[in-house]
Amino acid sequence: MANPFHSLGRGISNMLARAVVRGLNTASKCQMLQIEMAGGEGKSDIEHLEPYGFTAAPHQGAEAVSVYFDGDRSHGVVLVVSDRRYRIRGLKAGEVAVYTDEGDSIILKRGRVTEVNTGHLIVNASEKATFNTPLLEVPEGEVKDKTSTLSDMRAIYDGHTHKENGSGGGTTNPTTQKMGAA
Repeated sequence: MANPFHSLGRGISNMLARAVVRGLNTASKCQMLQIEMAGGEGKSDIEHLEPYGFTAAPHQGAEAVSVYFDGDRSHGVVLVVSDRRYRIRGLKAGEVAVYTDEGDSIILKRGRVTEVNTGHLIVNASEKATFNTPLLEVPEGEVKDKTSTLSDMRAIYDGHTHKENGSGGGTTNPTTQKMGAA
């Protein structure tokens, strides 16, 4: 006679599995992964359920946790994918980060500081971009629009002259109130 607890234990042990990502398809509504579990057991087109508002395309070799309801491995889902190779280390308790394998990151730090690290930041605002702040700093670099830099405008302002309105018809000296650099 078979031990009923043995089959129950096996079913429970089949409910969760650690896996390694071997491939992915990001084109479908729900991201589909190819994974490999312990013992070389593979699954193709297993749904990766991601939190609302967040998505990521993991590299091959990332680690996953898959769930198989009732221990039936014919249909499961991946709940979590992590990649320790690229994870940001050294965060303080309560800090949160979004990151890539290339070193880009957004870190919500203690003290209500948000740090963005990237090579090129693009903001697409179809109507307007607003910065409600008492101070906007550009410590290294230049403020520039399509035609000029702030340094160019400062040089023109600081050196400009005016025609005299009086009878002499000459020009005034350059302004004594400089726009100047901070």
